[in-house]
Amino acid sequence: MSDYAFSVVTIFAEPYAAAPQLTARLRITEATGQRIHAIALRAQVRIEPQRRRYDEAEQHGLLGLFGDRGRWVDTLRPFQWMQCNTTVQGFTGETEVDLALPCTYDFDVVGARYLHALESGPVPLTLLFSGTVFLKGDNGFGVQQVPWDCEARYDLPVAVWREMIESYFPNTGWIRLDSDVLRSLTDYRARHGLTSWEETVQTLLARSADEVSS
Repeated sequence: MSDYAFSVVTIFAEPYAAAPQLTARLRITEATGQRIHAIALRAQVRIEPQRRRYDEAEQHGLLGLFGDRGRWVDTLRPFQWMQCNTTVQGFTGETEVDLALPCTYDFDVVGARYLHALESGPVPLTLLFSGTVFLKGDNGFGVQQVPWDCEARYDLPVAVWREMIESYFPNTGWIRLDSDVLRSLTDYRARHGLTSWEETVQTLLARSADEVSS
């Protein structure tokens, strides 16, 4: 049997992608010397929020995801960020391959909300690997599955994610709205002669604040 080990060399912001993307450089080692023809590799990327500390501002930003600090012993649990895949070319012994990690700034996605709340420090990731290995031998090809226990941990600096998001959405963010709500918001903007969506939302927030204080 083949003997595989996976590690993450680095994760960096992809500068030339058409959409927001991080790239993970993976190192794959096969310890028996078996010739690997190719691997159809799949990866589940999980965030493990319990593996880091949070300052007061970050705790406030995570309130909507995990509740107040007193509940974190129950709510601070690993969650899936994304699933992705790549094809690994043939090798013997060891190789490195890039794995694309497509990202979104949609605040309906838990991963984006979590990352937006972080000021600095690491994002604790675990990559769980699966897929099909194609072996090349003297008598043709064989097939194996990537062992179920193949995984790798990596602490992604928050600054890398922020650099990537800032390059695609400088000083902006995205909120998806129901079509009826968007229609009402558009009507409100038109009736009040507001010139931008920022001004529209700021006007509504100011009105709400005045109602609360009165």
